[in-house]
Amino acid sequence: MGEIILGTGIDLVACNRIQDSMERFGSRFLNRIFIQTELDYCLKQKYPECHLAARFAAKEAVSKAFGTGIGGHLGWKDMEVHRLKSGEPQLRLHNKGVTLLENKNGIRVLISLTHTKEYGAATAILIGNEDC
Repeated sequence: MGEIILGTGIDLVACNRIQDSMERFGSRFLNRIFIQTELDYCLKQKYPECHLAARFAAKEAVSKAFGTGIGGHLGWKDMEVHRLKSGEPQLRLHNKGVTLLENKNGIRVLISLTHTKEYGAATAILIGNEDC
């Protein structure tokens, strides 16, 4: 039983867009998009807007890999970017995310993040079983 790629996604977010939303909407914006563990990590960084932009991009990329976009089938908080001790980002799915993964016959979603002072970017790969 092998694994196959069921979907891919990519996204790019300007860090100043995140900074502007933080300044304009504050915690209302942050709490709508991010889970507390994501905020705890990002807000401790020298340029939190860039770390948040990469995670925002990851959530968009994951929604593209699923082929749903953000909305009724998959919400912002149904996805969490977790950082392993090695520094590797790992996607955790919650609620609708878990259901969607099962419905797509997926087994996991791989993500990769990057950022500069100007942009945050991410890719996502939805992995499934060959037998599905």
